Amino acid sequence: MKTSYQYKIKPNKEQAEKIDNTLEMLRYQYNYQLAQRFDWYEMNRCSIDRCSLIVSHLPELKNQPNYYSQKASLVQLKKDRPWYKDIHSQVLQEIPKKVEITFDRWIKGDVNGKKSGKPRFKGKGQYKTFTYSQFNQAHFINNRITLSKIGSVKVIVHRQIPDGFKIKTVSVTKKADGYYVTLSLDDQTVPTIKPDFNANNIVGIDVGLIDFYVASDGSKVKAPKFLRKSERRLKSAQRKVSRRKKGSNRRKKAIVKLGKQHKKVADTRKDFHFKTANNLLKNYDVIAVEKLNIKGLAKSRLAKSVSDAAWSQFISILTVKAENAGLKVVAINPNGTSIECSNCGTRVKKTLSQRTHDCPNCKVSLCRDLNASINIKARGTHALKAQLMSS
Repeated sequence: MKTSYQYKIKPNKEQAEKIDNTLEMLRYQYNYQLAQRFDWYEMNRCSIDRCSLIVSHLPELKNQPNYYSQKASLVQLKKDRPWYKDIHSQVLQEIPKKVEITFDRWIKGDVNGKKSGKPRFKGKGQYKTFTYSQFNQAHFINNRITLSKIGSVKVIVHRQIPDGFKIKTVSVTKKADGYYVTLSLDDQTVPTIKPDFNANNIVGIDVGLIDFYVASDGSKVKAPKFLRKSERRLKSAQRKVSRRKKGSNRRKKAIVKLGKQHKKVADTRKDFHFKTANNLLKNYDVIAVEKLNIKGLAKSRLAKSVSDAAWSQFISILTVKAENAGLKVVAINPNGTSIECSNCGTRVKKTLSQRTHDCPNCKVSLCRDLNASINIKARGTHALKAQLMSS
């Protein structure tokens, strides 16, 4: 079983400067290696995709920068720029890996063939995380963690690491309110499914903007709308940033305050997602959810409300916590869950403003979200049986 714990750290002034300098140097190197990829791409690309065989000429292609060549160049980098020796080698080697992933997603796409936008160079303060890909368990004792090239840093341990879990990687992140470490943990002895798992204890949930979710048993949770409730404070903080002179200390302070306001909204939303996921997993062994195209919804006129609800984050948290507890989350095809009658299967088309499902065939009348969640449960039950039979 894999999980991660995040702790706030309290570096002294000298350690904080080392972290900031490390992030800036990594940002320079990231931009440099990304520029190498762009230069190769522009030098070897051709706007003409076909031509006559008689006049065709294939120019000699330059060597393409890849992960291994850019990783090997780091040896010379430390000779030319000795100050890069202040960064641990594992941390520095993460740069070509990030560049490789970012560039390939733009050119080739991900495993599903979906391409990302053109990578951007990172401006000052935009590079916020670095990772130690290997970590010695003995370097985290009580409330102190030893980070190579930085030193022993105080950690606010708000919860202990469970017995049996080993620290695989450590990431250091700079946020608006300070510095954090994220520990990636792993324990191979934890069973993937709990012994008393009950496949019949299943519920379907339909997420929405009015109710955060409506369950197939009739229970529901209102959408908290954290961003909407904080808009006045965020607007006030944003105005202060806009009124300050660019490059001034007052503007920097205003940006920090704005960042803290946004972080407070994000943290409150995340806490709500964790508590909601815990309540579901306490009562059910299987949760069926829709496999929504959230990116598509985020481009609609409901973009702000969809972002405020953050369904993708909630489903991700729910899935991870279910795996850690030996339970199941089943994602089903959402096509038709809102218009199919949960009682007879008749398709009843309705507009988004119609909040009641009225079936002309079997005369059933109920909330459209409840109708959808019952359909989700039925599809989830079918999908779960297929999974269990295949395994």
